[in-house]
Amino acid sequence: MQRTIGVLLVVAGLAMLIWTGFSYTRRENVVDVGPVHISADRQKTVTWPPYAGGVLVVVVLVAGRGRK
Repeated sequence: MQRTIGVLLVVAGLAMLIWTGFSYTRRENVVDVGPVHISADRQKTVTWPPYAGGVLVVVVLVAGRGRK
């Protein structure tokens, strides 16, 4: 089980090195008065620094090496 989690964390770290974020669209209600409903699509962006993925990979590999 621990090996599977370690592999998933390494893959996540490598993905963080390649892709530095993602965007998604969320529908928000702007006006909600009686029978009138007005909504707007808002684009949100989630970003992280590329070195965060590298740090994650290094920490997992060092922690895994210490368990042997």
